[in-house]
Amino acid sequence: MTQPLDEGPFFHGTKADLRDGDLLRAGFRSNYRPEVVMNHVYFTALPNGAGLAAELAAGDGAPRVYAVEPTGAFEDDPNVTDKKFPGNPTRSYRSSAPLRVLGEITAWTRQTPEALQAWKDRLTALRETERGEIIN
Repeated sequence: MTQPLDEGPFFHGTKADLRDGDLLRAGFRSNYRPEVVMNHVYFTALPNGAGLAAELAAGDGAPRVYAVEPTGAFEDDPNVTDKKFPGNPTRSYRSSAPLRVLGEITAWTRQTPEALQAWKDRLTALRETERGEIIN
């Protein structure tokens, strides 16, 4: 893996209730393709991007955004970068090493119900195409 130039801070969105010091690990089902067990844990340098991921995450809990720090090497997320889109406009990353939770962040913008439904509709449509395949 090539270390990206981004130095953070970094964020992870989820519906899990986490505590400072918890470790987020790979090996769980994808929020976007539940039949896929992920080899990486994903994060972003944009709190609102993590917020969107939290709102789209599986589960019944409240969407939450956590400040996180990688404990090992990480790379640009190929699901939203050069293999699918030019550059890394979402400042999204992934790591096979755990992420350490530093604390919950509450200053992020929630999606409107209409915008959230539009994202869900896009994800449903993507699942039916090759472009929706997860690079794991």
